Amino acid sequence: MAETFLFNIAESALSKLSSLAAEQISLVWNIRSEVRRLHNTLSTIKAVILDAEEQQLKNHEVRDWLQKLKDAVCNIDDLLDDLTIRSPLQRDIEILNKVTGFFPDLNSVVFRFKIGHRIRGLRQKLDEIAADRSKFHFTEKTHTVIFMDNNVREQTHSYVRASDIIGRERDKESTVQMLLSSNNNNDDDHLDVIPIVGIGGLGKTTVVKLAYNDERVIQRFGLRMWVSSFSEHFTLGKTVEKILKSATGESFGHLDTDQMQRRLAGVLNGTRYLLVLDDVWNVDRIKWMDLRELLMNCSSGSKIIVTTRSKAVAVVTSTRDAYDLTGLSDGDCLSLFLKCAFREGGDQPPNLVAIGREIVGKCGGVPLAVKTLGSLLYMNRDEHEWVRIRNNDIWEIDQQQSDILPILRLSYEQLPSHLRQCFAYCSMLPKGVEIPRETFINLWIAQGFVHSDNADRQVEDVGNHYFNELLSRFCFQEVADAFDGEIIACKIHNLVHDLAQSVAGVEYGKKAVSDRVRHIFLQDEDHLPGKEESKALLGLRNVRSFRCAFKVRSPDKAFIRAIATSFKLLRVLILISLQLEELPSCIGNLKRLRYLDLSQSSNLTSLPSSFCKLVNLQTLNLINCESLRDLPKYLLHLINIKTLYLSCQKLSLGKKRYHSFSSLKFSLLYNCDFVQLPSGLENLTCIRVLRIYDCPRLATLPDSIKHLVSLEKLWVWNCEELDFGEGAGVQGLTRLVSLLLMGLPKLASLPMGLTKNVGRTLKFLRIANCVGFTELP
Repeated sequence: MAETFLFNIAESALSKLSSLAAEQISLVWNIRSEVRRLHNTLSTIKAVILDAEEQQLKNHEVRDWLQKLKDAVCNIDDLLDDLTIRSPLQRDIEILNKVTGFFPDLNSVVFRFKIGHRIRGLRQKLDEIAADRSKFHFTEKTHTVIFMDNNVREQTHSYVRASDIIGRERDKESTVQMLLSSNNNNDDDHLDVIPIVGIGGLGKTTVVKLAYNDERVIQRFGLRMWVSSFSEHFTLGKTVEKILKSATGESFGHLDTDQMQRRLAGVLNGTRYLLVLDDVWNVDRIKWMDLRELLMNCSSGSKIIVTTRSKAVAVVTSTRDAYDLTGLSDGDCLSLFLKCAFREGGDQPPNLVAIGREIVGKCGGVPLAVKTLGSLLYMNRDEHEWVRIRNNDIWEIDQQQSDILPILRLSYEQLPSHLRQCFAYCSMLPKGVEIPRETFINLWIAQGFVHSDNADRQVEDVGNHYFNELLSRFCFQEVADAFDGEIIACKIHNLVHDLAQSVAGVEYGKKAVSDRVRHIFLQDEDHLPGKEESKALLGLRNVRSFRCAFKVRSPDKAFIRAIATSFKLLRVLILISLQLEELPSCIGNLKRLRYLDLSQSSNLTSLPSSFCKLVNLQTLNLINCESLRDLPKYLLHLINIKTLYLSCQKLSLGKKRYHSFSSLKFSLLYNCDFVQLPSGLENLTCIRVLRIYDCPRLATLPDSIKHLVSLEKLWVWNCEELDFGEGAGVQGLTRLVSLLLMGLPKLASLPMGLTKNVGRTLKFLRIANCVGFTELP
């Protein structure tokens, strides 16, 4: 079932309400009392949302109530978004109106009346919904991870029929060798903990079973124990009870924890044992250390194998590097698929085998996914059905509880609620394509999914923490990292993408299937909507994200004009590979827009002056827009731009006037056709990352670069004419941590400025493909 994410949306709205109630502007607008009443009602409802989300699984009336509540809360959030756009600007409204002519008089009687009327209407609607909650007898719950009882994985066992397993011989042998080896030079020579990690359904349990039943392992250990299913809350007493039952075959549930630990000490005393803890989720190191302490009464050479889907669990439990299990090869996947789809010894029609080869390509090397789809087609010779399975996403295919998607959903349900929205939003992005790390983070921030409760912690750093959390749980694959350890980009595993689509639900899609659609994505395998489809699509009024990535037939100016006119609530707009030379000016009316991606639009020569109206824009991507001559004059006054990707022929930051990109924190200049960086760098006092790639005419870095006092990373790559000279400017980069100089044939030595202040902070330095470089200072 799709998620509502209502708890998070309510939290966001409450935070905005609290902020608005505290501001003087709410008193000026005469709405403070209404705001407080709205806050009180929403706060009361929020307390029961978690219980309601659990009850909706069995009660359709609760499901309907939650949907009404979500619609109301989203409407409140949209209004508050509008107000939070306006209130901070009240101080600067005269300056901005000179630039944009866009903002009305926020203190006018008409404006105050409209705002008050909207808030009262939303508050009354919320009061009606709140009154209905009494008939459901909800209980208040704190903000915790929800464990869905119907999705708890069945307990595993140690038996395996080796002849049924395909493609895991090498992994089995590696595991056996780890079990037979002496302990890994750890201080506690009694006990070695070996984590085996990988995405759900990859075959971790199968590999361990093969090793567990190997004759060499049986001979090595006097006692072997197998304990599984840690999906429920981890408790010391319950775990010890399971270990004792596996060791002795007896039940000890009638004993208290102290009695059980004494019994366990007796069982393990002087014994070299092997203990498998299968499917572990606990990341509380204190709980793990308490358990480990009870397992230490053993002979040298004892081993514990921990299988887990979380790298964090591996870090908490291990005494050695984790064993990262990888997917099966394409050949092994096909062999497994054919074994599941056809009767043993039966014929295998070539046309079906060819389709089967395409089907397993969707499985990303995950054996359980291969088994799921192969078993669905067992003894089915209807080619149309095989084609249907090939063409559909896995999440659209009916599955049993032990099939791949329910197994993967267990991983999702272990996520804290603040990560679930971020994970679901990954369904907006393409499968199997390398995606920059900042793209994930900036999209989440644009949608309001990321919040910082600490004034000293920037929201981008919180977003980066969210990304790393999802990465540690195998949501991403094929990670590309840099010389300083920074993750540059990654891909979304096909199955993980299917899981994201399944939990995202009706709000995410390609068609106007419901007026509740809020996030739309169209790409190459789709087609531009026809007249009737466009009418339905543009009739949606709650769309917050629109992504269109066509390389062949891209949207025309009329279609973009319709988007800008219809989707008033847009926060994210992605229009990749446009064939247009200019955009319609009405795009400047998207006042809520935070994220705009126009990359790969090689014909684009200019941006309309109305761009300066996008005062809430945080991310602007103009990479590979190499025909772009310059930025509009007043674009520099966008006060919230934090991330800028740019390819253009000319760039001027102007004199230090109103803000002038002063919020910019990350910039990538790629394939820009200018000889020197623009003047006005002294305005960029907040920038933390500056990357300059493939700028063939760039000759120098100006002395004004010294004003980038917050700069932590400077990466310069493939700039054939660049000569740092004495590098007086870089002496002012007193926070520089990471420096990359690559493909700079005119670089003979490091600038002297680097050896002064910068040398005190610099931690990572890479110099490569600089053919003229002769010496380090």
